[in-house]
Amino acid sequence: MTVPILLVLLVVLILFGAGFAVQILWWIALAVLALWLLGFLVRGTSASAGRRRWYRW
Repeated sequence: MTVPILLVLLVVLILFGAGFAVQILWWIALAVLALWLLGFLVRGTSASAGRRRWYRW
């Protein structure tokens, strides 16, 4: 009787943890995107940059 309840609680806990982790990853991805755009705009508007790129790839 208690095994199905424990299994359901375990599944709920795993899904809640995965949802929380995915939400954190979305915030990190948005922060990295904002930093990349900021670096692209700052380096792209400076006249002395020439054809240099601000990233290493």
